[in-house]
Amino acid sequence: MSHLADRIQRAFGEPDALDAGSLRELFGELCDALERGEVRAAEPFGDDWIVNDFVKQGLILGFRIGKLREINRIPGVTAWFDKDTLGARHFDLVHGVRIVPGGTSVRRGAYVAASVTIMPPAFVNIGAYVERDTMIDSHALVGSCAQIGSRVHLSAGVQIGGVLEPPGRRPVIVEDEVFVGAQAALLEGVLVRRGAVIAAGVILTGTTRLFDLVNERVIEGTLDEPLAVPAGAVVVPGVRAASGPFAASHGLGLSAAVVIKYRDERTDARVALREALR
Repeated sequence: MSHLADRIQRAFGEPDALDAGSLRELFGELCDALERGEVRAAEPFGDDWIVNDFVKQGLILGFRIGKLREINRIPGVTAWFDKDTLGARHFDLVHGVRIVPGGTSVRRGAYVAASVTIMPPAFVNIGAYVERDTMIDSHALVGSCAQIGSRVHLSAGVQIGGVLEPPGRRPVIVEDEVFVGAQAALLEGVLVRRGAVIAAGVILTGTTRLFDLVNERVIEGTLDEPLAVPAGAVVVPGVRAASGPFAASHGLGLSAAVVIKYRDERTDARVALREALR
């Protein structure tokens, strides 16, 4: 894929290097490679993750050159409009993806592995990567370029944030065997390590302070190095006291994300997704 990366980087840095037809062809090559899983916006490198800047650069080019068009119309009811470079990805039975009827959309340029289950309505955006045996429940969002591992459960209403700009910024990454509870949100490049459990309603951003009660430490992220949730951590919503006399006089507190324990057999039993449901 180095040749593809070189061509995208040149086109991104030199807007007039290619004509419109060549840019569309280049964008199409990138989307095809993403859908096959041959390239990813981010990929594991040992215990770390590396960001492939050229992927987001290519996706930005696709938005830039696209023209607004009518995608579909239901006479007398509604119509849909999007850039003509984008649109929905089409699946066949050979892909082995279970997409339950009811309004789900997977955008072009997203990788969805065989044996993934998507409950309606859900949305998987361009550049996202979803590995085998993962469950995406109803009203869940997998944002642009987000990386979702295998045997992950994204419960109803989960929001996985997306990112296109700046191209070098890390997308949200959820490693294998993670459970994310209903209405939780993972945003701004958060990395959730293998086997972690994010309880319902927890909101984690790249700069969230995570209070680890087990190891008596505070885990912090920055814009350059977003928060990383430790492997096996069980994270629940909590409260910490707001500072200052006014806050104290009114008993005010701030929401906090708290690691209350690390995953054990009881936790495994509570978050297990039965094979029959897959």
